[in-house]
Amino acid sequence: VQLQASGGGLVQAGGSLRLSCAASGSIFSINTMGWYRQAPGKQRELVATITSGGRSNYADSVKGRFTISRDNAKRMVYLQMNSLNAEDTAVYYCHINVREIGAILNYDHWGQGTQVTVSS
Repeated sequence: VQLQASGGGLVQAGGSLRLSCAASGSIFSINTMGWYRQAPGKQRELVATITSGGRSNYADSVKGRFTISRDNAKRMVYLQMNSLNAEDTAVYYCHINVREIGAILNYDHWGQGTQVTVSS
């Protein structure tokens, strides 16, 4: 299973970015999909998750500004980020929990990370 994230970049405070992440490989089903981020010198933290049924969960720091969505047919997860501020600067990682073809258990997979830099 591979994850390919895209959409990061440099944006001014108050601006917007949209992150995308595509899953590929021997996937039978995808359970939870999500985004995490890690700022320099800090631990990786949850940004948002979305279940296979579409139920979403957000970190308090991004509620009302970020929106997570998914396209199950395309095996994609998105993160629309609005009203960005300097504290949102981090490497953003997509994450999925999947049932692989022929597997009994579910497994977690991570994307390679995409840099988001917000200039103040």
